Amino acid sequence: MIERKLRLSFTANGKPRSLDLKGNERLIDVLRDSLDLKSVKEGCGAGDCGLCLVLVDGKPMHSCLTMAARIEGKTVITVEGLGDERQLSPIQKAFVETGAVQCGYCIPAQILAAKNLLDTNPRPTKAEIRKALSPVLCRCGSYLRFEESVILASGGST
Repeated sequence: MIERKLRLSFTANGKPRSLDLKGNERLIDVLRDSLDLKSVKEGCGAGDCGLCLVLVDGKPMHSCLTMAARIEGKTVITVEGLGDERQLSPIQKAFVETGAVQCGYCIPAQILAAKNLLDTNPRPTKAEIRKALSPVLCRCGSYLRFEESVILASGGST
């Protein structure tokens, strides 16, 4: 049997990427295995937990449910594309300042959900924050700190 390969070109965290897909690969596998972007986590593999959340052309997407071929020509952002240890993004800084980084497993997805909210609504209400962050489950129960982080990043006070 001849294996078909598909050349995939997209932008990941500001860098143009081009790679060969081996078949029906999921976006999460391409990001984690081919690009070594380990902030993207797999929890349930069914899109229920939200841990695999990435931004594709600025919109949240479950990378465990997305076939990699669907991102051809698109831009993907993971938490690695927001900042680093020397220069955190405002939302990353706010998560650190409010102590919202408990175990860390859901943090990348929570930060991306928060970024998406603030990009579309710079001054969200508490109800809007809760709704925007609700697709990402947190086993530690740090939801109130996540809310405080978004308020702080938006310029409000906690």
